[in-house]
Amino acid sequence: MGMGMGKLGREQVKKLREFQRNEITEHYVYRGLARMARGENREVLLRLSEEELAHYRTLRAHTGADVPPDRWRIRFYLALARIFGITFAMKLMEEGEKRAEAAYMEAAAEVPELAGIVHDEEEHEAALMAGIDEERLGYLSSMVLGINDALVELIGALAGLALALRQSRLVGLVALITGIAAALSMAASEYLSTKSEGGPKSPLRAATYTGIAYILTVALLVFPFFVLGNVYFALGLSLFDGLLVVGAFTFFMAVVRGLPYRRTLFEMAAIGMGVAAISFLIGWLLRTLLGIEA
Repeated sequence: MGMGMGKLGREQVKKLREFQRNEITEHYVYRGLARMARGENREVLLRLSEEELAHYRTLRAHTGADVPPDRWRIRFYLALARIFGITFAMKLMEEGEKRAEAAYMEAAAEVPELAGIVHDEEEHEAALMAGIDEERLGYLSSMVLGINDALVELIGALAGLALALRQSRLVGLVALITGIAAALSMAASEYLSTKSEGGPKSPLRAATYTGIAYILTVALLVFPFFVLGNVYFALGLSLFDGLLVVGAFTFFMAVVRGLPYRRTLFEMAAIGMGVAAISFLIGWLLRTLLGIEA
């Protein structure tokens, strides 16, 4: 037995081993992220990795045993980093660390060194994370522009077209053509806007992020109209898809920017659904006033 086993009870040692598992897991996550990064980012991540290893060794001195990492958590966070970026994976992992702080402080009564670990998590690591410079986050505003504009414009257009045309595939075709044209127009506008600002952002990359975000959102919204024959069922599924996009992207922004998730989600959803309701009403009024029948 290690020297910590003689001083601590069985439950305390079990808890410390759980902490050990978290620390060694995060050590390997940061080391894996460092392999993906370059330059200064790589150095920051390696420092974070070594800090987690130091925490693990501090805990091991009290438990007297090595603990293996959680391989599934390592794979999970590294996969998130490859898809959504290093900052997103780090911030999400940091949220898990915040939830563990209360347990650390409770155990600090028996192991005073745990208070130092919590301090490192709150202060030192936060400062190091602020040093991570990831390109795609610099273009987050461009992605927000593309997604928000596509949601607001296309959901409104789909709602109006659904009532005006009442043919699912025709609505989908018109909306797809409109969406692609709008995506190209929005990308061109973002290019000119970014170029006129003269900042560090590349106008071409900003336009690319905006256009891709717009087109992907358009594709998801119009897809139901090509697979469902009932135009109103298709509209309902399209609105649901829109809410999924809003929810997913709002979660991404909330994590990387530290925004309040529920309030931001409510604002984005309310705008999109409000525009859809108004457009649907306009379509109904036009059909009634012009006497158009399906």
